[in-house]
Amino acid sequence: MILIVDDVKANIVALKKILEIHNLEVDTATSGEEALKKILKTEYSLIIMDVQMPHMDGFEVAEILAGNSKTKDIPVIFLSAVNTQKNFISKGYETGGVEYITKPVDPDLLILKVKTFLKLYNQQQELKIVRDLLSKEIEIRKKDQENLEVIVAERTKELVKNNEELELRNHELQQFSWVVSHDLKEPARKIQMFINVIKDKFLIKEEKSLYYIDRTLRTAERMQNLITDLLEYSRLSSNFAPMSVDLDLIVADVFDDFDYLMDKKKVVVKIGDLPVIQGIPSQLRQVFQNLIGNSIKFSKTDVTPIIEIKAAIISEKSFDSPEDSNGKFCRIEVKDNGIGFDENYLGQIFLIFQSLNDRSVYEGTGIGLAIAKKIIDKHNGLITAKSGTNMGATFIIVLPLEVEGNL
Repeated sequence: MILIVDDVKANIVALKKILEIHNLEVDTATSGEEALKKILKTEYSLIIMDVQMPHMDGFEVAEILAGNSKTKDIPVIFLSAVNTQKNFISKGYETGGVEYITKPVDPDLLILKVKTFLKLYNQQQELKIVRDLLSKEIEIRKKDQENLEVIVAERTKELVKNNEELELRNHELQQFSWVVSHDLKEPARKIQMFINVIKDKFLIKEEKSLYYIDRTLRTAERMQNLITDLLEYSRLSSNFAPMSVDLDLIVADVFDDFDYLMDKKKVVVKIGDLPVIQGIPSQLRQVFQNLIGNSIKFSKTDVTPIIEIKAAIISEKSFDSPEDSNGKFCRIEVKDNGIGFDENYLGQIFLIFQSLNDRSVYEGTGIGLAIAKKIIDKHNGLITAKSGTNMGATFIIVLPLEVEGNL
């Protein structure tokens, strides 16, 4: 709404007519005092004010408006037929006016200026609303941030405490595993030793007796293997500094360990070039020892066992990532033509104590692949397998070429 302030009613009527023709809403006041009272009660977007008025002139009214935070932004256009000198015009701007127009007024010019200042005022009000909203949003976010910082600080403190307790428990568990493993391995070793003494020196060479003695020895051996595997599994919680690991050397060393079984089963080996990565040599060796050992163990009796190992440098940490000579990961495949397994049970083979084969035929503790999975996870890698019953198995590993910090 626009407020017209003039002590001459004829001037008010003329100005009001001009503005209303352009669909502008208008209110009027015949003195400075009346104008101030109305401005306190009503919100105006523009004030058109005569300079020369009795008791309180337009300049005095404008000064009062400029000194009030609520009204200081309302644009004021001064109209004057008497005070047309430069010093009066300057005073009009100094007291807070946005324009000084001399009478007689050009209606077209007046409407142009009125619309311009109305538009500027409305934009200014919109900006003020946006600014207020932003200020409130900043305050809300600031409070949320402060609350979040408190929550994070409390949670961090709690996590540090829990981590310290976990490290203590982990250390105690490792000590317990070492002690228990030692205390269990020694009796198992003595059982094997004494049974062998009985078998060699005191046992009558009777077929049934030898059968039960051999079964007892195999049971004691399985017990020792189980204790050893459990000890290895518990060791994986410790932290180690990564080293440069030449996988070619690791795999060659593992095959050397299996040379007796490989000669016995006439295993054919095909090995491609393997990369040098960062990791824990003893643990990565254990991964390949478990995978290669399984390929030999689960070979078919009527087919020449074939074990293929190959590697590729890839761009992403994904089983399906394309090859990229500048990539930061490697994909390694260990493939055999053994008995394989049903892929429906893929989710089970990496769980501890899980075995998909008859243990009376294929001996094992059911921990080997669980150890391999835990080691690969520890190296920030991935492991999976593809297979089918009597179709061989392919184990796929993805490992980073470089690692940061301890493993």
